[in-house]
Amino acid sequence: MKKIGFRGTSLNKLKSFNDEVKQDIGHQLYRVQMGLEPEDSKPMKTIGVGVKEIRVKDKDGIYRCIYIAKFAEIIYVLDCFQKKTEKTPDSIIKQSKKRLKEIYQEQKNVRNL
Repeated sequence: MKKIGFRGTSLNKLKSFNDEVKQDIGHQLYRVQMGLEPEDSKPMKTIGVGVKEIRVKDKDGIYRCIYIAKFAEIIYVLDCFQKKTEKTPDSIIKQSKKRLKEIYQEQKNVRNL
């Protein structure tokens, strides 16, 4: 089973969600660990190839968890947030792109050792 690596503040953001949302996102990430697709997700091509977002809705709102699972041993969670508008905020996209770039650099450095 793949490990999950939370980047930046993504874990703290996830922990701030209500218990129902945390449990749902956790279950969806477990599905990804098992090689399955989340029950509700979509590609986030604006961030990068292979990046997807888990979509969760409850009585308090709409939540997202952006991740990439294309690496052999680990799933990286780039960001988690509560959606307040129709469009994903530019700040979330920019931060996720930055974190993804850092991951690719780390992966490249590991291969070069």
